[in-house]
Amino acid sequence: MYRRHCGAAAITLVCALAVLASPVQAFAAPAPPGPDGPNTPSAAAEPGTKSLEEVRAEIDELYLKAGAATDAYNLAEEKAKKQSGELVELAQTIAEGQAKIADLKNRAGAQAREQYRNAGFPPGAQLMLSGDPQLFLDGISRARQGQQATKGLLGQLTRSQEDLETYTKDANTNWTKLEASRVKQAKAKKKINAQIAAAKKLESQLEKEERVRLLKMEQEEARRAQTSWLGSGALKEINREASPLGKKALAFATAQIGKPYVWGAEGPKSYDCSGLTSQAWAAAGRPIPRTSQEQWRLLPHIEIKDMRPGDLIIYHADATHVGMYVGDGQIVHAPRPGRNVTLAGAGSMQILGVVRPDA
Repeated sequence: MYRRHCGAAAITLVCALAVLASPVQAFAAPAPPGPDGPNTPSAAAEPGTKSLEEVRAEIDELYLKAGAATDAYNLAEEKAKKQSGELVELAQTIAEGQAKIADLKNRAGAQAREQYRNAGFPPGAQLMLSGDPQLFLDGISRARQGQQATKGLLGQLTRSQEDLETYTKDANTNWTKLEASRVKQAKAKKKINAQIAAAKKLESQLEKEERVRLLKMEQEEARRAQTSWLGSGALKEINREASPLGKKALAFATAQIGKPYVWGAEGPKSYDCSGLTSQAWAAAGRPIPRTSQEQWRLLPHIEIKDMRPGDLIIYHADATHVGMYVGDGQIVHAPRPGRNVTLAGAGSMQILGVVRPDA
């Protein structure tokens, strides 16, 4: 039984070390499917058969889906990192447990060999046969101590073996969870590449003049949304200053303006939306969750009227985008693939709510 447990522990230890060296499998962006795949992103109708407004809406939808998949990828990546760390710690604990058991067995073996050298007589019998009453009385205490030590040694050995079994089971469980996270990463990565490839394909099929008009339409839509938001009186009561930590986070975020959006990136040369906000607050000394959905789920919620610079505005119904409020109705954010970190109107997208990392 013990040999089987040790074997499982050794296999787990090897697996834990191997997982650190094995990168997540990369997936190339899939080739656009033909007309037989109408339900896939790349099978959208050709731009020439649609109005520019319809093409723009379709491109926006593809990037929104890519953003959602990016959040799923980032969350799976965070879980994989955590599980890898836990697995390595368990592997180390298993190795230490095996060494402890080996030591306890050696000590138990030494006691057995000592008894063998004494002709197999227990200590009490040896004392009685000595013929020396005083030696007998003096030795009783030592004999009892030896018995207690032997009992304690066997108890330690049993507990250590039980602990080793528990650690091995935990390691196997973590290994299963790690593999599940890696599968989720790979699926999300494939989906991201598909959505982005489909959006880029639509844009590439437009004439140069149409692409210019497309950008202007995007900017005009953002301006209309921002104007509507400001017209609602949302900023009337927003006049608060950033907290000391908020100022540090804001300084970091605005210093990244001009760097490209890259999905899954956390800097220093590129960022995705939550990569920018999480790194900004980490730089301020307040670590926060990695993804926008987790930021929305776990950080304290703040009313828009109570918003201050440094707070995070979460966008879209599924919380798949985030920007940092900088004041005067503006945010700094990493918009999407093909765009750089920039300032934008805080109301230029659908606001889900506001969270405060240092509440």
